[in-house]
Amino acid sequence: MTGPLMLLDTASLYFRAFHGLPDTLRSPDGTPVNAVRGLLDFIAKLVTDYQPSELIACWDDDWRPQWRVDLIPSYKEHRVVTVSADGPDVEETPDLLVAQIPLIRRVLTAFGIPIVGAPEHEADDVIGSLASQATGPVDVVTGDRDLFQVVDDARGIRVIYTARGMSKLEVLTESVVREKYGVDAAQYADFAAMRGDTSDGLPGVAGVGDKTAAGLLATFGTLDAIIKASATRGDGMSESVRAKLLRAADYLAVAPTVVAVVCTLDLNAPDAHIRPLSPEKLAAARELSVSLGLGGAADRALRALGNDLPQAEAATV
Repeated sequence: MTGPLMLLDTASLYFRAFHGLPDTLRSPDGTPVNAVRGLLDFIAKLVTDYQPSELIACWDDDWRPQWRVDLIPSYKEHRVVTVSADGPDVEETPDLLVAQIPLIRRVLTAFGIPIVGAPEHEADDVIGSLASQATGPVDVVTGDRDLFQVVDDARGIRVIYTARGMSKLEVLTESVVREKYGVDAAQYADFAAMRGDTSDGLPGVAGVGDKTAAGLLATFGTLDAIIKASATRGDGMSESVRAKLLRAADYLAVAPTVVAVVCTLDLNAPDAHIRPLSPEKLAAARELSVSLGLGGAADRALRALGNDLPQAEAATV
C-alpha cells in the first residue's frame, strides 16, 4: 500500500461508537463492548475507503492539560468530574464506556495498531506533531473542528471529519475550509479563538461570531494584526468591533496558545505501516476477539488491515 499516514483522534471515535451502538452488546462475561465493536467497524471502513499505508491511534494522555487551564481556567471545566492533584482531572464519561477504554487499548495493540500519546498533551497535539513531521500525505480522522488548522494542501494534509456520522464523512481540504468558514486553514486557529467554543469552555470575544471573525481576518490577515489594529483608530474596523476586542484583550492575549495545536512534540513515532500480523499474533488477536465477543467487527477490521481470514470462519454479526 502506498497511501497516506492516517491519524485517528481515538477518543472522538470511541465516544461516537459508544453512543451509536446499544450498550446491550456485551462480552461473554457481561462487559459492555459496543464502543470496542463500533471503533473496529470505523477502522475497517476508514482503511478500506481511504487506503492508508500507515495507521496510528492518537491518545489523550491528558485531556485537559494544566498549562492550558492555567491560561484559561474555564477550559473544559464543565466536563470535569473529579479534580486530581497528581494527574489529569477525571473527565465526565459514562461508566459503561469507562469500562471499555482499557479493552480498546488491548484490542488496538493486539491488532497491530500503535497507540501514541504524550504527557501533558491532548491527542490533538499528538496529531498536530505527527502530521507536521510526516514526510508524506496525512489523513486526520476527527470530529473536532480545532484540527481544521492542520489542513495543508501543499503537504497533503486533510481532515476526514466525522461529526455528521460515519456514513457522511466529509473530507476537508483548504478550499473546503474556506468555503465553510471564509478563512484559510492557516487562519482557523485565530478564527476559533475569536469565535470561542462552548464545548471547550472557550468564551471567545463577546459579540464576535463567525462572520465578523472571518471578516476581520480577511482584512488584517492574523489575530496579532487585528489586536494591533484595535489599539488604533485606523481603517478596516468599526468602533463597535474595536470596543469588543479591547474588552476581550486579556482573553485574546492567551487564547491563541490554548487553541493552537502543538506541532513540535518529539514523539519517536513508531513503525505504523499496515501489514498482516504474524500467524501467532493473528491467532492471539482472534482469540481476544472471541473472548470479548467482538463478532464480525473484529474480522472486518483484521481483513481491512491486510490479514487473510477464511470467509467460512468469519463471524457475520
